[in-house]
Amino acid sequence: MVKNPITLSYEDLLARPMIEVDDTIACVSNWVGGPYVGNARWLGVRLDDLINETKPSRNADQIMSYSVDDFSAGFPTAALDGRDAIIAVGMNGEVLPVKNGFPARLIVPGLYGYVSATKWLSRLELTRFDLKEGYWISQGWAKFAPIKMQSRIDTPYVQETFPAGKRAIAGVAWAHNIGVDKVEVKIDNTPWQEATLGPDLANTTWRQWWIEWDAKPGEHMLSVRAINKKGETQTEVKKDVLPDGAQGWHTITVFAE
Repeated sequence: MVKNPITLSYEDLLARPMIEVDDTIACVSNWVGGPYVGNARWLGVRLDDLINETKPSRNADQIMSYSVDDFSAGFPTAALDGRDAIIAVGMNGEVLPVKNGFPARLIVPGLYGYVSATKWLSRLELTRFDLKEGYWISQGWAKFAPIKMQSRIDTPYVQETFPAGKRAIAGVAWAHNIGVDKVEVKIDNTPWQEATLGPDLANTTWRQWWIEWDAKPGEHMLSVRAINKKGETQTEVKKDVLPDGAQGWHTITVFAE
């Protein structure tokens, strides 16, 4: 559904203007507090520039991507709303590693990977949602997949036992394309406490957070929640990963002795 199909070699991509994008990518199967999320600095070619060169039909509402093994994933053309979506060829100052998608992969800030982060990219197609669907959609996952606001406690870890006394509670929080404004931590039945935030690198990345805690001997329950730059608070309502990502406050039990 384009007037001007284009074919690019790897060398053609490298010759085009590049931008760097700091972005936290997340897997939709990541449970609350889970590990399937990570942050990196990506180097690549703006996707909206390439799509515009093809002169897409106004009827097209989906960008479908394919990998060399025919994996497919599709996301709305409306996601190219000025955000820094790219075809990435570099990661953290180096050539994109094979395990991360060399020679090229998609990075679309704010969307779960199963609809957007195709590795080993071979082809892009302008199409419609009523005509084609990506691989995971047929497996019961949602067609539209914005990454949900989340926060996570990284230290102490779940069920950890440690000496009573002063220590840090710390972790990360993310609110894609809006940014994290505050993080609050609840210890047992005490009021929520505002955490100290690390650098605000970009609205597309997570922010580190921490608070100091004088842990008394005994069992403790710790919870965390994020507030984005629109003033919206991360929901307490728990939800499993299917069909469009987990939600709820990360809450853990730890022991001081």
